[in-house]
Parts: sequence; C-alpha cells; structure tokens
Amino acid sequence: MEGYKPFGVPMRELESVVMSLEEYEALRLADYENLTHEEAAKKMNISRPTFTRLYDKARKNVAKAFVEGKAIVIRGGTFIAGDYWYRCNDCHETIISATPEESCDKCNSDDIRRIDKDDGNGENQPSE
Repeated sequence: MEGYKPFGVPMRELESVVMSLEEYEALRLADYENLTHEEAAKKMNISRPTFTRLYDKARKNVAKAFVEGKAIVIRGGTFIAGDYWYRCNDCHETIISATPEESCDKCNSDDIRRIDKDDGNGENQPSE
C-alpha cells in the first residue's frame, strides 16, 4: 500500500496527509514489530532522538488523518540507505534487504515492486 483513505469517499474528494517512508518505517518498527525506540533506531541506523521525532511525527499524521477524515499518502522522505526496499503486491509486506530481491520473504510471491527508487516525480519505479 502507498497510503490509506477514509471508507466510501473518492480519493479526488479528499485532502491528504503525506507521511515519509522513514516515518512509516518508524511506526512499523515500533508499533508493528514491537521494537523499543533504541532497537528501532539501530535498525534504521539513526540516533534514538531522531527515531523518536520520526515516530512522533508519524503518529501525529495518522491522528490528523483519522480525526479530520484525510487520506494518508506514504512517499518520499530524506534517507540514505544501501538497502533495497520492496512491497509485496500480494500480502503487502514491506521487504528491506541488503541485496536485490526477486520474491517476498513472507508469502514467496514474485509480485514485488521496489519502493525506494524515485523517478524524480515523487513516484517510485517498479522493481526491475
């Protein structure tokens, strides 16, 4: 997924909140993977205070979208990573790997797309 939107409202009628990939990753590591801020910061190769700032911003974006009925769009951000980031189009798992991947680690699908490679227009290129 590249975002969320309120049920039953066409995207063209919604305002949106933009969440960066690193804010999404902070939320995923802390709330989905149940890592401490210290553990998650190490995994992201950033300081614990920087992780906490990203995490807090992500939580505020989600709260704003829920309370104000806005869509959440996940894209962009400023990060340096030698890793490859993919999203599985079947199970929607985010895959982060030091090497190129051809299939999803969770469901073994080969229907994955690269989400860390930007084409210059704010859109991510599909995996090659």
